[in-house]
Formats: sequence, C-alpha cells, structure tokens
Amino acid sequence: MAKDINDLNQGRNSLLIFIWRQRKIISYVTVIAAISATIISFLLTPIFKSTAIVFPAATNTVSFSEQRNAKASSMDFGEEEQAEQLIQILQSSRIRNIIVEKYNLIDHYNIDQNDPNKNHKLGKAWDNHISFNRTRYGSIQIDVFDKDRFLAAKIANKIVQIIDTVKNEIIQERTVPAFKINERKKKQLEIEKTATLKKLDSLSELGVVSIEGRANLFSAYNESKNAEDRAFFKKQIDINLKYGATFDGLEMIRDEKITRLTKFEDTYEQAESDANTLFNHKFIVEQAVVADKKTKPKRLIIIILSTLGTFVFVIFTLLINARINELKKLS
Repeated sequence: MAKDINDLNQGRNSLLIFIWRQRKIISYVTVIAAISATIISFLLTPIFKSTAIVFPAATNTVSFSEQRNAKASSMDFGEEEQAEQLIQILQSSRIRNIIVEKYNLIDHYNIDQNDPNKNHKLGKAWDNHISFNRTRYGSIQIDVFDKDRFLAAKIANKIVQIIDTVKNEIIQERTVPAFKINERKKKQLEIEKTATLKKLDSLSELGVVSIEGRANLFSAYNESKNAEDRAFFKKQIDINLKYGATFDGLEMIRDEKITRLTKFEDTYEQAESDANTLFNHKFIVEQAVVADKKTKPKRLIIIILSTLGTFVFVIFTLLINARINELKKLS
C-alpha cells in the first residue's frame, strides 16, 4: 500500500516537472488558443431567443347531450393527452409551411431555392431554430432562436396565433364530411315525410279519415234521416273501406318519420356545430417579447473551454512525443 502511494507521488511529481520544463511551449500554445477563441467568439453571430407559453384547452366541441361531462368545460385546461396532441400539431408541416412562407425563411436561413435538398436543409434549420417542449406544469413552451431578435418574437407569436387555425382545419377535414352525410340523411327523412304527408292529404281529399273518424261515419250513417244523407255517408264508408288500410299504414309511416327526425335532430345539430364552429384550442399564458440580451454564443464559456482544452491537449501531445522519443532511444 505504501509502495503504491509512493509510486503515485513519484508519477505526480514527474508530471509536474515535465510540465514545468515544457512551460514555454504550453504557455505559448495556450495563449494563442485563448486569443483565437476570443476573436472567434466575437465573430460569431449573436443569437436571440423569444419564448411563448400556452396551455391546451380541454374541450374541442359544444355538446348537445343532456349528460354533460363536467371535465369537458371550455374553461378547463387540457391534460397530458391534449398537451401531446398540441405538440404534435406544432411539429407538423402545416405550421412550418405557414411560417416559412410568411417570413420567407428559406432566404433568411440562406438556403438556395434551386437546391435539390432544400426541403431537407429547411427542416434541419427549422429544428435548430424552433423548438416545442412540454413543461412540468403541463403547458407548452415555444422557443424561437434567431439572429434577428424582432423576427424571433414575431415567429413565436405567429405560431401561437395559428394554432387554432391549423387545428380547426384538421378537425374540419373530418367533421365537414360527417356533417354533409348527416345533412343528406336529414333531407332524405324530410323528403320521405313530405311524400307521406302528400299521400295522406290526397286520401283525405277523397274523404278517407282515421280509425276514430270511420267509427263516426258508421254512426252517422245509422242516424241519417233522409236518403241523401245515407247515400253520402254510404259513399264515404265505401271509400274508407277501400283506402282505410292504406291510410292507416301511411299514418304509421308518418309517425315513424317524425320520430326518427326528432331523434336525429340532436345528432344533426352536433354534427353542424362540429363542422361550422371555430374553437379556441389554447390558453395563452405568455406572449413572446423581443429579447434585449443574446442567448448565445456564451463568449466566456467558449474562451474558458477552448483554453482548457488546448492546455490539456498540448500536455497530452508532449507526453506522447516524449514517450516516443524514449522508445526510439531504447531501440
């Protein structure tokens, strides 16, 4: 144990002696690296950061059901599922394409319009400049990095603004066709009901009446006091005997159509609301503001890391070189 400690101390002393002997080279190279890192850090373009924070909303529809879920209130904040959905929408090409076109980001990111790989380069530039993250509080943080501090704030706020537009478009891609189907069903039921009512009206014009009315016809016939009345009621009874069953069937069909239309009304109103209502899908917690201080580069960190890295690298290189020379002498 004592021998190991002694060997360790000897090795440490040898290293310190070696560094002292090579101090001029180490100092020169380290100073040059520090100066170079300082110059380079001041040549790097300053990057500014603007941040917006939103909460997803809990509900995306107006319910026409009598059984209203208390958690589906438009005043409620969304939970983890809604947050993940919102992040997916924010990361979609729909959001990116709107922002890229509005602020001409292809030119802003110095991407050649004729470059066959421009979409790939644009995607990488977008990922490097714009990020979406879910915070531990359940909100969504939108960070935009850019050399133009004003543009960074504009992009962040524009993304917040178009969240509702893009999500409503996605929802309506499903709800509008569903509403059109329900609209066709309702029109068909109304057409069928109207056709049935027309047939009932035609039979009514002939004198056909309901079951209760037919019973009264027989009573009126029996109570008739003259031949003219008896002939009239006899004619009405014959017509009802001929068309009564048809009239009863049409009444049943009419009642069925009315019942179906009444039950279908809630479904139709729900589909109409989902297709035509533009919802607000987020709560804005914090709007992006123009940054008054750069986010990167951190010049001091660059200088320190570059200097320390060069210092260690020079020592390591000199040690290897010395060891190689020793091996050459031995051989």
